[in-house]
Amino acid sequence: MTHIRERSLRHPFPELNGHGLRLRPWDADADSDVTDWLRGVSDPEFRRWNTPLRPVTDVTSARVSLRSRAESAADGVIASFRVTDAVSGTTLGHVGVNDIDHVIRVARVGYWIFPEARGRGVATRALVLAAHWALTDLGLYRLELGHALGHDVSCRVAERCGFPAEGTLRGAMFEAGRQDAFRDVHLHGRVATDPEVQL
Repeated sequence: MTHIRERSLRHPFPELNGHGLRLRPWDADADSDVTDWLRGVSDPEFRRWNTPLRPVTDVTSARVSLRSRAESAADGVIASFRVTDAVSGTTLGHVGVNDIDHVIRVARVGYWIFPEARGRGVATRALVLAAHWALTDLGLYRLELGHALGHDVSCRVAERCGFPAEGTLRGAMFEAGRQDAFRDVHLHGRVATDPEVQL
């Protein structure tokens, strides 16, 4: 983990390029990044399937959220990428490698895509790119992807990206918009020795 800590605190992880996408770290000091982050986590479809621990409801809380993620990135435990079109630079969504444990070499992955970018394979391409990096350059062995039971779109993305279903975790995440009720999670996993995904 030392090599990660010695990198820039602002952008400790590299940009990733491939499959028509450019993945770069979010920048809490850039107003456009903050605005896009707020729009993404405020999207009704995002909120249907996710309940953040700390609500993001305005520009101020969005900036705080991104700064918190940047601090976690500096500690080497989160890599948050703004997913953009490689040609136009248009923001399409987010993909993250979260809860990175460098000892047992495991992390969790997650993503969201703007409504206008859905149905174009953006989530699949971004996840394949981020997962390949995490399982090679970052040196992890296992990645986990969990989504709320019933989120069929996320299930299909996981399968296409080489994350086979592994089972159901009972009561493993919050219900939509609540922190006092729980729902089941469909768990997918990918390990470094799995076959390479071809897009």
